[in-house]
Amino acid sequence: MAHHTVTALFDRYEDASAAVAKLEAGGVPHGDISLVGNNEGDRHSGLLGQGGGALGAETGQKAKDGTGAGATLGTVVGGAAGLLAGLGLVAIPGVGPVVAAGWLVATLTGAGVGAAAGGLAGALTGAGISETDAHAYGEGVRRGGTLVTVKAEESRAAMVMDVLEEHGSVDLDQKSAAWTREGWTPLASSGSDSITPAPAPTVLPEGRTRVRSYPGAGSGI
Repeated sequence: MAHHTVTALFDRYEDASAAVAKLEAGGVPHGDISLVGNNEGDRHSGLLGQGGGALGAETGQKAKDGTGAGATLGTVVGGAAGLLAGLGLVAIPGVGPVVAAGWLVATLTGAGVGAAAGGLAGALTGAGISETDAHAYGEGVRRGGTLVTVKAEESRAAMVMDVLEEHGSVDLDQKSAAWTREGWTPLASSGSDSITPAPAPTVLPEGRTRVRSYPGAGSGI
């Protein structure tokens, strides 16, 4: 069966987590959902499960300036309580400290991936998301946002997009345009020379501007 990878960026972690909870209630396995949220200032430390704790200042700085590899700094516990029971701390080069759970965490924390494969943008392009969008999503998380990424069968993709939209996902094009006016450069270097971005197209169904879908991207992850 054909698969899609559906993505949405949220300004508020609370909106993203509510969307995740509704997706799970709607039958989407938590193994098919990923959440990555900015944790600057250790703002979400109270959400973490076993093994959570403060992110060290030195590690956080290394993540910001790109000198540190992505590393799991808390125990990703998972379990029957759903995706958010598995939140752990991760330091991502070029993005900074985040709380993260789901299938994307394995990509972010794999051997050498954090530095060698371009951090969050590298993990997203490796999952089939267009390079332009991957860098924009990375910038959105760096600026305080939360990214939800869902692997969905084609028959469920519309439902997933509905849920992400109704919980307040933002318009990535509008955000990117505003950041560009402030001096942000799309596709800025992230040390990802070794990555060959997947040629997956971005699909914006009529009437939708706040969620994106990448056909075929979810089947091989």
